Amino acid sequence: MDRQSAPPQPPPPSGGFSPCRFVKQVLLGRWFMMFASFLIMAGAGATYLFGVYSKVIKSTLGYDQSTLNLLGSFKDLGANVGVLSGLIAEVTPTWFVLLIGSAMNFAGYFMIWLAVTKKISKPSVWQMCMYICMGANSQNFANTGSLVTCVKNFPESRGMLIGLMKGFIGLSGAVFTQLYLAIYGNDAESLILLIGWLPAVISILFVFNIRTMKISRHLNEVKVFYEYLIISVSLALCLMGLTIAQKYVDFSHVGYIISATAVCFLLFLPCLIAFREEFTTLRLKEQAARAGLSRVVLVEEKPPLVSSKPEPEIVEVPG
Repeated sequence: MDRQSAPPQPPPPSGGFSPCRFVKQVLLGRWFMMFASFLIMAGAGATYLFGVYSKVIKSTLGYDQSTLNLLGSFKDLGANVGVLSGLIAEVTPTWFVLLIGSAMNFAGYFMIWLAVTKKISKPSVWQMCMYICMGANSQNFANTGSLVTCVKNFPESRGMLIGLMKGFIGLSGAVFTQLYLAIYGNDAESLILLIGWLPAVISILFVFNIRTMKISRHLNEVKVFYEYLIISVSLALCLMGLTIAQKYVDFSHVGYIISATAVCFLLFLPCLIAFREEFTTLRLKEQAARAGLSRVVLVEEKPPLVSSKPEPEIVEVPG
């Protein structure tokens, strides 16, 4: 057996860093998809803020407490009926589910904001119930689109993943509070507008990043999830500290901006982890490609065929 080189092949990819290839890897990678899902879930908890803006609805529209309780009941009904989003997700792609959710979220809360600010005539009670039910039901589309897709992409760590994403939903109310205090000040009417347009914009921005991908094993997957857990706990502690401090200390508008900046920094910190993991994945792919192109092929040579006819013998005859 002789060692022979393989036929001429294209040269292996260069080991240099390619920004375009890296950006493509990040945008199409499942770690960045998880970060996008965190942001979507952080914006899908507007129902927890009903106690903040319900006083504005009661005062501006002249509702009594029983009417306000009726609105709260329809809000809970919309938030807890997720059958519609599940049925739609069975027959449509994920991007379509997210787009429906963003449209419902914006339409429902935007109509409430128009009614509260008196930009439209005072709606009937049943119309307000429909608006708030539609806006609250939109969070089920965000849950179905992002959470279910993440579970499919990380089946081995689905328990930790579900806990993390549910944690971001729980923190969304406090996150919205810090953002609206920094952007609009202490204005509950503007809070209704914020929870109407911000979750919709987030879902639209990442609508094509949230998708089912090919499952690949990751050696440090559990370690990465622990890092995400540390960040989420730090975010929760930061929000708790800010909420307590703002209750006893009068913050200026600059102070609210600094607080919201700190919250946004912790909220976007998982993006750095996603960039790191996608960069590692890209390097492993390039190393595997170079190893495949520089492989040496062993060729077994067959011995030459031997003639089956015996060669004639030469006999010398004495002279």
